[in-house]
Amino acid sequence: MRFTYKHTLYASYLGYITQAIINNLAPLLFLILQQEFNISLESIGILISLNFVVQIITDLLSAKFVDKIGYRTSIVGAHVLCTLGLISMGILPYVFVNPYVGLAIAITINGIGGGLIEVLISPIVQSLPGDEKASAMSILHSFYCWGQVIVVLLTTLYFYAFGTINWLYIPILWSIVPLFNMILFIKVPLSTIEDNDVIIPFQKLFTTRVFGLFIILMICAGASEQAMSQWVSLFAESGLKVSKTIGNLLGPCSFAILMGIARVFYGIKGSKINMKKALVFSSILCVISYLLAVFSKVPLVSLIGCSLCGLSVGIMWPGVFSLCAQYFPKGGTSMFAILALAGDVGCTAGPGLVGFISNRVENATMTLSNNWFYSTSLTEIGLKTGLLFAIAFPVIMFFSVIVLRKNNVQKSDYASSSNKSSK
Repeated sequence: MRFTYKHTLYASYLGYITQAIINNLAPLLFLILQQEFNISLESIGILISLNFVVQIITDLLSAKFVDKIGYRTSIVGAHVLCTLGLISMGILPYVFVNPYVGLAIAITINGIGGGLIEVLISPIVQSLPGDEKASAMSILHSFYCWGQVIVVLLTTLYFYAFGTINWLYIPILWSIVPLFNMILFIKVPLSTIEDNDVIIPFQKLFTTRVFGLFIILMICAGASEQAMSQWVSLFAESGLKVSKTIGNLLGPCSFAILMGIARVFYGIKGSKINMKKALVFSSILCVISYLLAVFSKVPLVSLIGCSLCGLSVGIMWPGVFSLCAQYFPKGGTSMFAILALAGDVGCTAGPGLVGFISNRVENATMTLSNNWFYSTSLTEIGLKTGLLFAIAFPVIMFFSVIVLRKNNVQKSDYASSSNKSSK
């Protein structure tokens, strides 16, 4: 079989699906792990943060060695790590005396592989020849969402058929995806990836006040998305007392579907959207979604709030990228690397904050009567309190966009200044 650049594109899409497996499979197992291994909410939150912290470190270090060892070796190695990490997730908790150590090792391996995929896939797609590159890039981010939907649906179907007692086999089965994509990346053609368009010096970006706003926006985008995404499965099962099947379908699955729809819509209509207004609307809708999830007395309405959150955050990450590119058209790869790093910081901070607050509230000595959330368990109160604190991120995003809208410096000024700095 002769492999073409179209197969490279398909492998790249599958790479984003692999990253969706890495980031979203573990949250579907949290309640099972909590019950089987007696792991606290705070410890689960640490596992979530560990995944993204490892990805952040990988983002920082990869720029130094990817060019030296080559993109093919790096992307193949990333899929090898994801394969090993997923297999380890099902095996290592039963190998170590402390199961938590086994889980932490597996998630660390996954985090390295997932971080490399995040760094490598976009430039691989960007380097592809032909006119299809623009449309390919516009929908690339949506494949993460569709990957999340697939993970939730098939994992839920597995639990329905075989029961949660057999959970250890599901990460091993999912390891087939990165294993297959590893073989695909060995064979598909890869273009030479060049970076000759970096005009603004790395240090100059940080001296620009507006770029600081974009870093804040990226942190808020990552935190707003992952604070809900990483906890919605456990929140639905343990907090709202719905079945695992219903909780997964109406929680993380609907969240991912609406987020994917928002990103596909942005990919098609992006040039016609006023991004500042869209981000203001998204942040307001995000706050409303969190409030619905936290304060509703009806579990179904709470789940609707969780789902709407996916719609609200869908445009945040790619939207901030696009808006920053308009302000700094000569920012180059280094600018986007900084933005991605800021987004990963948010992906760590959001779920970590929810886990920390939830565990503190759950372990506090308090009565269940007259609580704000009309809850019947300390776990539910803890989770809702943690999610309530996470509202801070879309609120900060709202005010940051308002400041950006009132900024007197025009986009063209940054473009001209960047040209001067290159001389």
